[in-house]
Amino acid sequence: MKKNIRKLQISCDGGAATGKSTGAKMISKKYKLKFLSSGLLYRYASYVILKDNPKNKIIFLKKKFRTLDHKRLNKINLHTPKISEYSAQIARNGKIRLILKKYQSNFSKKNKRCCIEGRDISTKILPNSDVKFFFKCNLKIAALRRYKELKKKDSKIKLIDVKKALRIRNLADSKRKNSPLLKHRDSIEIDTGKLDKQAMLAKMSKHVERALKNKIWQQNKN
Repeated sequence: MKKNIRKLQISCDGGAATGKSTGAKMISKKYKLKFLSSGLLYRYASYVILKDNPKNKIIFLKKKFRTLDHKRLNKINLHTPKISEYSAQIARNGKIRLILKKYQSNFSKKNKRCCIEGRDISTKILPNSDVKFFFKCNLKIAALRRYKELKKKDSKIKLIDVKKALRIRNLADSKRKNSPLLKHRDSIEIDTGKLDKQAMLAKMSKHVERALKNKIWQQNKN
C-alpha cells in the first residue's frame, strides 16, 4: 500500500517539547518520508545570527538558507536556552518567517512524500497535507523531557531555567501576530503526556493508514 502512493504529506504542529519532533521522526521513518523540522530552521537562524552578528539579518539569512542542506541541522547543538529564547523573538519577524516559509515550501515541492513539523505547518506551510497532527503536553512533563535531553550536552543546565524558557517560548508563539501557534480544525490531537512512544506511533499510524486507504480508493475510482 505504502509504495503505491507517490504523494503523502504529513504536518505536525505543537508547542515546545510536546513530543512533536519525536512523533514526526517516527512516522517519517515508518512510512519512508523525508523529514524537516521547522523548529530547527528557526533555531539555526538564531544560531547563525548570534554567532556572526550580521548588520543586515534579512540579507544574511537569505544567503544562508539559499544553500542550506537540511541534514546539517542535526549536526549542531541548537537546543540551548539562549537559542530557544532568541528563536521566539525572530519568529515574530514577518520578513524572517517569509525566508523560512519559502525554504519549507520548496522542500515540500521537491519531496512529495514528506513530513514537516513545527508550529504553523498545518495552517500556513502545508494546509493541504494528507494528515494533520497537533501535539500537546503538560508544561511540567515537557520541561522535564527537555531538561533530560539538554543535560546530556550541558551538565550545568537547571530544570527551572528550562521550564522558564519553554513557558516564554509557548506564550510568545501563541501571542505573536505572524502565524501564531494554532490548532487546525482538521488536526488530530496527540497528548504525549499520556502516551509512551509506541502508543504515540500506533495512534498516529492508525490515522495515516486511514488516509492511505482513502487515497487508494480515490485512485481506483478515477
